[in-house]
Amino acid sequence: MTSSRPAPGIPEGGLFPSRGSRGEALRIGALLRKETVGGALLVVMAAIGIVWANSPWADSYFALRDLEVGYEPWHLNLTLGAWASDGLLAIFFFLVGLELKREFVAGDLRRIGTAIVPVVAAAGGVIVPAVIYAAIVHPHTQLLRGWAIPTATDIAFAVAVLALIGSHLPGPLRIFLLTLAVVDDLIAITIIAVFYTETIVVVPLLLGLLAIVGYGILAQRYRQFFHLKPAAAWLILLPIGVVAWAFIHASGIHATIAGVLLGFTIPVLHRRRDRVPDAEPGLAEVFEHRFRPLSAGVAVPLFALLSAGVALGGIDGLASALADPVTIGIVLALVAGKPIGILLATWLTTRARGIRLDPALHWIDIVGVGLLAGIGFTVSLLVTELSFDAADAHHDHAKVAILLASLIAAAVASVLLTSRNRRYRRIAVQDAAALSDQ
Repeated sequence: MTSSRPAPGIPEGGLFPSRGSRGEALRIGALLRKETVGGALLVVMAAIGIVWANSPWADSYFALRDLEVGYEPWHLNLTLGAWASDGLLAIFFFLVGLELKREFVAGDLRRIGTAIVPVVAAAGGVIVPAVIYAAIVHPHTQLLRGWAIPTATDIAFAVAVLALIGSHLPGPLRIFLLTLAVVDDLIAITIIAVFYTETIVVVPLLLGLLAIVGYGILAQRYRQFFHLKPAAAWLILLPIGVVAWAFIHASGIHATIAGVLLGFTIPVLHRRRDRVPDAEPGLAEVFEHRFRPLSAGVAVPLFALLSAGVALGGIDGLASALADPVTIGIVLALVAGKPIGILLATWLTTRARGIRLDPALHWIDIVGVGLLAGIGFTVSLLVTELSFDAADAHHDHAKVAILLASLIAAAVASVLLTSRNRRYRRIAVQDAAALSDQ
């Protein structure tokens, strides 16, 4: 759909989603393949956690999750569950920082013309779910602190679903999902930093920021050295990163923010004086390749194992969870609010800026992406930990809601996009037949 005139700087006939460069398309394809394995492992480990927490061996699960390990004088005597959310997820957020910087420096987000739609769509996918949740729980003001739980998207889970059922879905749709998820992560990081920081201890914060600056200076100045010597990053940068993480944790700001800031310091492009071919990957891409298996194969699955385990308490406990306004609000916000917010924001933005939907796509495809964005697993579980005390019944009910909503969103998105995938497969077969007849 097109408005009567194009926006300044956008030529008549501009398309959405952006098709991206060939290099960007290849990168997205590689990322999809990597995230598929990580997403599958995430689901398996979460399922193990749920079954274990409701089995005859449930006591051993909760004993493991609540086991305290660490050095108290450094404020690091944490339970294994806290180590997973504060420590292991810092690795995940480091990769988020790398991806964010790459998108803003060399990806689709570096140009306002291609960035505006996914940025506004992601904002719509945050605002509408938050409003729906708040509208449902508003009679219980103490529950409003969970407003941010349904605003996040789990990129690994969503991409795993897309990769399994979307073999013939158009490339621009995949790029839109990835770009949307990157912006969604940025918004989630901002929410965690701004709304879930109660007190700040200045001295550890300054020391943490100083360590991050030192980390960045080394990464920028010796980018070729760290590119060519993989062990150097582990022996030099990693210890500095751990120190930065520890100070940020002691400052009162959630420690995963340290991972993001460290990721932001890694250079994306080569310097001219290094005389490296443009085709050679930058340090950010190299680090992403090195550390993604650690994040997708170890950090995030272990977090899922230790976070997703909820004692349902049988039929009565499940019924109590389903009747909780927190559960109702989260499920409706993720399953309905996400696609509504993304679709509405996308439609309004394309109308306002005179951008036409790519001829290969239909608006129903955007609905499918919106449904996938309703899979709010990893970051939603993290925000739950920050929103409700573990002893609060709403804490476990929120986790039940996240699991239920993610399964519903994944199922509905799979049905819709499988149907669309069959359509695009038929078109591909017809196009191939037409070419063979020529």
